[in-house]
Amino acid sequence: MSDLPFEIDVTTLKKYRETGVDHIVLDVREPAETASHAFEGAVEIPMGEVPQNLDKLPEEKTIVVLCHIGGRSMQVTGWLRQQGFENVTNLRGGIEAWAAS
Repeated sequence: MSDLPFEIDVTTLKKYRETGVDHIVLDVREPAETASHAFEGAVEIPMGEVPQNLDKLPEEKTIVVLCHIGGRSMQVTGWLRQQGFENVTNLRGGIEAWAAS
């Protein structure tokens, strides 16, 4: 099992980005949501389409999952961990917290 916490905060994600931690951001919001406020560089896969797109997720990198406020991304984080993805974490507060930081 991974030592990665189930959830991280915006400060931790900023540190990942600043220090070059090998990670991707998985945005599980719907296309209309990402169109109005995208997360630059994120892999965009709506929550309902994650199961059929597992091949797009790197198992060797940390995956930070986000949505609008953190509820859907928390569900996806738990589901991905059940599928064997150990390096997955939820962004607490989602894009709302990121935008407010």
